[in-house]
Amino acid sequence: MNDENARLLAAYDRQLRTSAEAQGALALNRLGPLWLVKNAGGRGFITYRDLDGADADGVRKLVAAAVDHYRADPAITTVEWKTRGHDHAPELHESLLEHGFTPEEPESIMIGDAAALAVDVPLPDGVALHRVEDEAGLRKFCELEAVVFGIDAEPLRQALQERLAQDDLLEVWIAEADGVAVSGGRLEPVPGTEFAGIWGGATRPGWRGRGIYRALTAARARSAIRLGRTMINSDSTEGSRPILERYGFIKVSTTTPYQLTVNAAG
Repeated sequence: MNDENARLLAAYDRQLRTSAEAQGALALNRLGPLWLVKNAGGRGFITYRDLDGADADGVRKLVAAAVDHYRADPAITTVEWKTRGHDHAPELHESLLEHGFTPEEPESIMIGDAAALAVDVPLPDGVALHRVEDEAGLRKFCELEAVVFGIDAEPLRQALQERLAQDDLLEVWIAEADGVAVSGGRLEPVPGTEFAGIWGGATRPGWRGRGIYRALTAARARSAIRLGRTMINSDSTEGSRPILERYGFIKVSTTTPYQLTVNAAG
């Protein structure tokens, strides 16, 4: 790892792997080095800066205690444990599997200068890009996410609606054509840091490869700069990673979310 990669990774670990990852949370608890987050929609989320040097036995105890914490809350239905590829976490993968977690596809942790993304990108004829300002726009965004990612739109809408009502800096952006959202994504400036995250980027299959996602990313970067953020971070799929690399973003590590279903009805 070169000096620039190391600098960006250190800033990521220092500024973002804290309670900053719990924006909009309903509740936040500590369990040793872990942050145990309770989000709207029955979603639990586990993150941490490191595991305090725990050995394999210590890691297993942390996983078991975290699962017990969420199982004790009947409102929680799913839990995500967010791992990072550069962590020292002996036998974490094995322990998560033993406790019923399922790994999803790894993503690239991308970091770069907001100014590098804030460029002019022409949109195709008939496509308009704007920040969501009402419930109708939010529904369009959530329907888009449901189509692209195969998720249920309504829990997402409820969670985002609650966060927007709290005015926690979250922004939702969409590109529309003929009244339908064809691309969209979120901007999440992180209080007290240099960073804003770009999340949930999605484009309908028939509209890909036409510069819409690049324009959406540029719009979010300009908004981040207006809010005083200089750095952008994103957990990127293999589809979006090349777009960020084109603007000088650097892959500093990987992240793999592990999902667990708890307190399922019936």
